[in-house]
Amino acid sequence: MRTDVLTMNPIHPSETAPLHAAAHDLALRPMRLAARAREIALSAAALAACGVALAQGKVNDLPGGPAVNQLDLHPPVTKIAEAQHWLHYVMLAICLFIFVAVFGVMFYSIIKHRKSVGHKAANFHESVGVEIAWTVVPFIIVIAMGAMATRTVVAMKDTSNADLTIKATGYQWKWGYDYLKGEGEGIAFLSTLDFAHRVMSDSGKPAGDDYLLKVDNPLVVPVDRKIRIVTTANDVIHAWMVPAFGVKQDAIPGFVRDTWFRAEKTGDFYGQCAELCGKEHAYMPIHVKVVSQADYSKWVEGKKKEMAAAADDPNKEWKLDELVARGEKVYNANCVACHRPDGKGAGPIKALDGSQIVLDDPAAQIRILLNGAANGAMPAWKQLSDTELAAVMTYTKNSWSNKTGKVIQPAQVVAARKQP
Repeated sequence: MRTDVLTMNPIHPSETAPLHAAAHDLALRPMRLAARAREIALSAAALAACGVALAQGKVNDLPGGPAVNQLDLHPPVTKIAEAQHWLHYVMLAICLFIFVAVFGVMFYSIIKHRKSVGHKAANFHESVGVEIAWTVVPFIIVIAMGAMATRTVVAMKDTSNADLTIKATGYQWKWGYDYLKGEGEGIAFLSTLDFAHRVMSDSGKPAGDDYLLKVDNPLVVPVDRKIRIVTTANDVIHAWMVPAFGVKQDAIPGFVRDTWFRAEKTGDFYGQCAELCGKEHAYMPIHVKVVSQADYSKWVEGKKKEMAAAADDPNKEWKLDELVARGEKVYNANCVACHRPDGKGAGPIKALDGSQIVLDDPAAQIRILLNGAANGAMPAWKQLSDTELAAVMTYTKNSWSNKTGKVIQPAQVVAARKQP
């Protein structure tokens, strides 16, 4: 035991412990401060790096699509969208006026007539005038609001006298367009998210102002023409929505709905499926390209030539390498979202790599692609041509570890289509 040199009294070790702790803390403090300084410096460097990354990956407003930090509605390009904007602002103003009036009177009454300043509660049972007022005034306001909205809603539903009728069919997860009536009648194609954007999403490296909005085949329509859109779906409920047109219409399997728009300016306009439709819902964009009448006529002519060239003779005997090359394009456009680039599938999505049906049962594979399977989890692909179906099946039989050397010819698909 130690002794105090002044009093010669013994010092118990417990009495010196706080002193030792304080001395130890003082000795460590410079090291702690240095470590804290290093943490601050590293944090500042990280923030600076993030700032540089954000500056390099800066996103700009997309004309016809979303804007950075957008708060208001999309700029309208149709009369219907303009009417919707006007209704939005008028209704907002009416609601704001009612809010200020009601709460203004309430808080004025609470503050000016409180008991602490000497006011006493009035004693009365009813006021016929007040009751009539608070019944009639809201009734008039609601009727006025309904009357203003009715004119726009009726106009939205008037799809008569259309210059062009197009059927939009929702698939998991793409859109199919069929030009039913008007210039371009007979044109049909699928519109799918651009494969490069799928790759960017999977890698977590978004880029471009049109990220997840670019498609391989946009819907093309002429400017200043009434376009009727007939919506339906092949599997689950989807919704065709383009905010700049003021259009949103559900696409329901087994039912037909319709809407319309008349774009007053040329350009590219974007939308998305607006009904939760499964795991790839975010990858179902809509791109409408509005062009002049002359450019539209040129597009129709070129598209019909393209379709004629793609309408292969189903009796043609294709070589293995030809079908594999074409099948790879079909697979990337239509199948890769679920079955993945490596053919391994995921979760309930069955793998194609090593699948016994793909390897050894061509009849079952053709039947599944034509009719679907698993209660719609695997959709039917009848909308693809015989050659495209044969090509994509041949591709799956000769890709990844499936090196079978087997070929499915379009004639086999033709025969399968004829079966009940």
